Amino acid sequence: MIVEGSVCVVKAGRHAGETVIVTKVIDENFVMAKGRNVKERRFNKRHLIPTGKVVKDVDKALEELA
Repeated sequence: MIVEGSVCVVKAGRHAGETVIVTKVIDENFVMAKGRNVKERRFNKRHLIPTGKVVKDVDKALEELA
């Protein structure tokens, strides 16, 4: 299950292979996420693989990814 703060790997599209952190759950199909080389954008949940990690402080975790 993908929730706010979930760390995921993008499996399809231009950002395939990138690690992102979910910043907002839009609905049952889409989330907003951002990563080191990925500006905040909308992703389909089908294109994300959750790693099982959930972070509480998204901004701090994004700094650690960089």
